[in-house]
Amino acid sequence: MRQGYENGGLTREQLNSNPFLQFEDWFEEANTAEPIPNAMSLATVGKSGAPMLRTVLLKLFDENGFVFFTNYKSRKAAQIEENPNVAMLFNWVAIERQVCISGVAEKIETSESLKYFLSRPRGSQLGAWVSDQSSVLSSRKILEMKLDEIKRKFAKGKIPLPDFWGGYRIKPENFEFWQGCPDRLHDRFLYSKTADEWSIERLAP
Repeated sequence: MRQGYENGGLTREQLNSNPFLQFEDWFEEANTAEPIPNAMSLATVGKSGAPMLRTVLLKLFDENGFVFFTNYKSRKAAQIEENPNVAMLFNWVAIERQVCISGVAEKIETSESLKYFLSRPRGSQLGAWVSDQSSVLSSRKILEMKLDEIKRKFAKGKIPLPDFWGGYRIKPENFEFWQGCPDRLHDRFLYSKTADEWSIERLAP
């Protein structure tokens, strides 16, 4: 199986000096080409030293960092508690681009999690209460029974934010922007944080 790369190259002059703005430009292009442009692979490593990888959805980003939401009792949350250094990857196949970001993850303020939680569909709010994420289930019937119970419990009024659910903000320490090119001579640029500035270096493909 071989994949050709024909979308052209990437030069230093085309890059924004601010990696957040560069990401925003590429993210806007991905929005028009990719079915789920905010899907990102999130890598964590706990105290055991064994890495774990899963796909989560980016929900917010600005120059303070990149935010996703999860159950604070999940395996990813446990590993972040043990080791807050994480990495995330956006793989935008349709536009032959990838962005890899590494940094430090920290919980966001409860008020921020609440604001997002209230914007979710009611079914998703109920789902946050039902799933004891990453725990072992003997059958799907258990989930369905829990859902029925939660529906009855919150049948009237708004559904409150679970105290075990919320967001993490990843504060980047470096970005790598990857553009596919013919003959596997891909263009790669690494942004690294130095004091209050970002240095930019070209990497070999």
